[in-house]
Amino acid sequence: MRAAGTVAATAPALATALASALSVLIVAAPLPAFGGNDYPTRPVTLIVPYAAGGVADLGMRIIADKLSSRLGQQFIVEDRPSAGGVVAAQAGASAAPDGYTLLMTGNNTAIAAALFNSLPYNALTDFASVSTAAFFDLLIVTRSGSPLKSVQDLVEAARKNPGKLNIGTINPGSTQNLAADLFISSAGINAAIVPFRTSPDMAGAVIRGDVDVAFEFYAAISGLLADKKLVALASAGPQRTAYLPDVPTVIESGFKGFEVQSWNGLSVPAATPASVISTLNSAMKDVMPAPEVQDRAKQLGMAMRWSTPEDMTARLKADIAKWGAVIEQAGIAKRD
Repeated sequence: MRAAGTVAATAPALATALASALSVLIVAAPLPAFGGNDYPTRPVTLIVPYAAGGVADLGMRIIADKLSSRLGQQFIVEDRPSAGGVVAAQAGASAAPDGYTLLMTGNNTAIAAALFNSLPYNALTDFASVSTAAFFDLLIVTRSGSPLKSVQDLVEAARKNPGKLNIGTINPGSTQNLAADLFISSAGINAAIVPFRTSPDMAGAVIRGDVDVAFEFYAAISGLLADKKLVALASAGPQRTAYLPDVPTVIESGFKGFEVQSWNGLSVPAATPASVISTLNSAMKDVMPAPEVQDRAKQLGMAMRWSTPEDMTARLKADIAKWGAVIEQAGIAKRD
């Protein structure tokens, strides 16, 4: 009887011990890598909607390298160029919402949302913003020796000879091309926009005098500016650029309603856990001020700046509305 009593008395204790041990195992077991505090636990893919070697691609590689060091996992840039960045955006929108696929979004995303009749994703509801990354100021340039020495000269020449002044840009629907439309509207002038397939084609036309001025980003023409084959009349951002501090803005030149600044940032699929977005945003905030990041960005003609997710989303919404109005006013046919 004593032995049976001992066993009976021990059974509850064994059950308690087993339950305790099981709870310890459950607590100690690794959680799935889906957004817990241990994120990231494996490499992360960053999809870029441009070709390798371009300024957007290079900027994202700077960020990817720094995030790799900061978060202890490799951030791998994957380039998926296509018209309007649609292929890359579709891949980003359809990826698992676990933080292991990021997408470079920005001004290109806003223009695509305004320019296409329909898209296989919604720019505002299928993505969640993480942070802005890089900003690019647009320049108005002309050839060395041109009689046009300022934006005022440009506008006066267009008004004296309506329809005669030519403005070069790259392909229709690009930021440069739409910015030219916005400038014509803002300045109230009659000028012709001449689109080119590539930036070098356009720059050559400006140098030869085939077109009077061009709208282009610094990175694409920095060598020609350094060699003084092209000269900048103005920059289109809210303030002067760090790499051309003596060049006035269009606003300073008397056109207060004109501001164009291209930008990009990081987004994730909309259902990505808030903890993952917070981890990525904090890491971006930590790495952006690094001198090597800022110096390299300046060399490429861009400024690296962090933002809150909310600020990035607000910028995207504003740009969709802005470019939608430009496209409508300019009578640009929307694409299917």
